[in-house]
Amino acid sequence: MRGLYNWTLALAASPRAVPALAAVSFAESSFFPIPPDVVLVPMALAKPQKAWWYAFVCTVASVLGGIVGYFIGYLLYDTVGAWLIKLYGYDDKIETLRAFYGQWGWAFILIKGLTPIPFKLVTIASGLLGYNLPLFILLAALTRGTRFFLVAAALNAWGDKLRPLIEKHFPLFIFGVLALAVAGIFVAAKVF
Repeated sequence: MRGLYNWTLALAASPRAVPALAAVSFAESSFFPIPPDVVLVPMALAKPQKAWWYAFVCTVASVLGGIVGYFIGYLLYDTVGAWLIKLYGYDDKIETLRAFYGQWGWAFILIKGLTPIPFKLVTIASGLLGYNLPLFILLAALTRGTRFFLVAAALNAWGDKLRPLIEKHFPLFIFGVLALAVAGIFVAAKVF
């Protein structure tokens, strides 16, 4: 874990920093299970003056990845989409989700985009259920932007105090982020 932290700090100083952060954010919204916070937090701690820029990059890349996830659900449900939905335990709950989306799709997108529940589930479900694409993009931008800019705000406000703690307990930080993601998948599977 120390190697991962040092790699992320070195990455923050390299010209590949922003593209790597964008790639992780993009992938997490469409197919990758690891949240971008694992890269965002150490990078923002390494260069606190760029925390807002990193949050913006995460937001844009996450929304673009969300559009890919939407189209996985919309166009590729019978192949890739069905496999991902089954992987996360939603395959026998699609009709329940359709009824829910009919009434509460906007709230589902906004709330789930802030939680540790993998955003790819929201994006694929939105495409599968034919949710209004422009509204989906707007809601995805709002919820993901809120999430990433809250992280940037926290790091700007408490970064100096958090950095020694995260450096000292980086494995625990990574474990916590991953545990939240796993718990989010578990909660999502139980809700529907």
